[in-house]
Amino acid sequence: MENMKSARKYDTGGVGSDLSEQIKAATKDSHVRAENTQLMLSYQKGQISLVQYKVLLCSLYEIYKALEEELDRNSSHPAVAPIYFPQELARLESLESDLEHFLGSDWRRRVIIPAATHRYAQRLREIGRKNPALLVAHAYTRYLGDLSGGQVLGKITQKSLGLSSKEGLSFFSFPGVSSPNRFKQLYRSRMNGIDLTEEGRREMLEEAVSAFEFNIQVFDDLQKMLSVTTATANQSNVVFPTAAHQSPRVMQFAVGLCVALATVGLGMYAL
Repeated sequence: MENMKSARKYDTGGVGSDLSEQIKAATKDSHVRAENTQLMLSYQKGQISLVQYKVLLCSLYEIYKALEEELDRNSSHPAVAPIYFPQELARLESLESDLEHFLGSDWRRRVIIPAATHRYAQRLREIGRKNPALLVAHAYTRYLGDLSGGQVLGKITQKSLGLSSKEGLSFFSFPGVSSPNRFKQLYRSRMNGIDLTEEGRREMLEEAVSAFEFNIQVFDDLQKMLSVTTATANQSNVVFPTAAHQSPRVMQFAVGLCVALATVGLGMYAL
């Protein structure tokens, strides 16, 4: 993608040889930009509506579906195997539970995929087929971010939506992880032990930067869409998302309910 920054532009020479530390250094600028998108700033302030939360859940489901299916398919790959923790980290089942809670059993029929999210999912599928080692960069960014920010963001969401219980907030819970800090240390250790060539490490750093850039594009795409749908809802109570790319497997969503996909790394910024 044209606006994705190359990891070559980042100075990681003083960070040591640990892959996790090099990724953190390489993505520093993108990290700050992503934190300061309008969407993330609003979320961190607790300014999130139920419609927005439904959008986020659908988004996360689409991205984790692509990521986890590719991780499962490549679980024996030398680079993927060390960081493959489906029992501890998999988010798909919890997202399905949350979506059913808020949207009902037919939530899949109400989904539409905006272009930026579609591109992100396509990228995950592509590297899963062609270069599975690069899945490590996306898994690290997503899972460790969710572990880092999950508890705080879960409380923000519950308070913002006025929920009396934690039903619909399963995404933020990791019952298979007794100590997030210890688990993150284990994950980084496994990740740092992956055997990479110099070229492979360079590609990994560039992919990590790309992961943030994909998210930034989706944040902006989602914010524009929410602005349009809010204005439309104020006029007619009917929401029609714009600039969306619909996948062949997705059916038309029910009129009156805005449920659109966009990738939002809810906790990724606390890596």
